[in-house]
Parts: sequence; C-alpha cells; structure tokens
Amino acid sequence: MNTKAEQPKGAGGADTAKLVLAFLVLAAGIFAYSWLGSGDRLSPAVRMLIVLVALVASLGIAAFTAVGRRVRGFLIESQYELRKVVWPTREETLKTTGVIIVVVVILSLLLGLIDLVLKAVVLDWLLKL
Repeated sequence: MNTKAEQPKGAGGADTAKLVLAFLVLAAGIFAYSWLGSGDRLSPAVRMLIVLVALVASLGIAAFTAVGRRVRGFLIESQYELRKVVWPTREETLKTTGVIIVVVVILSLLLGLIDLVLKAVVLDWLLKL
C-alpha cells in the first residue's frame, strides 16, 4: 500500500502534551495582550509583538507533532502543485474580466426589467382589482 495513502495512528501522549502546551502558550500571549492593555501598561505595538512571539512559539511547538509534520507535508506538496499551475497572461485576464463585466451588466439590466414588469403587474393590475 502507498505510504502516503495510509492514515497515521492517533496522536500519542507526547503529541497531545505538545499540542496542549502550544495552545497554552498562545492563550498566554492573548491573555497578556488583554491584561497589559488595561490601564495603558504597554503600548499596542509591544503588546502585538508579545502576541506574535507567542504565536510563533506555539506554531514551533506544534510543528514537532504528528499533526505538524502532516501540515508541513501538505504545504510542501501544495507548493509543488502550485509550480504546475499555468497562470493566465495579462491579456487573457483583461479579456476575461471584460466579458464578466459585460455579462454582469446585461444580467443586471435584465433582472431590473423583470422587476419593473412584475412590479407593474402586481401593483397596477392585481392590487387595483
């Protein structure tokens, strides 16, 4: 069987502990942002830096778990797949955008006309009876 198709077993105790620690570090950073903001103890830039450091630390801790390894593998494969994408040229993009704008305008005019006809039917014919 292909090793990429096999589903890994459940997270071990160490992985669970690492994920809990990562969550606690991130929660501590968010709590510090809120707590240090009351009473103007620190500037917002310093508080945001604390949250960013906590976020990086928690992502670093989580990266060494089975889930983190799977996420890294997914990101690597995504980058590989993105290299295979054929992106449209500027000319193709402009032409496609123009067609979409024309279709939107035509459909909005058509829907507006249908709305006027239905309004006339309901208000002028049905409600005057």
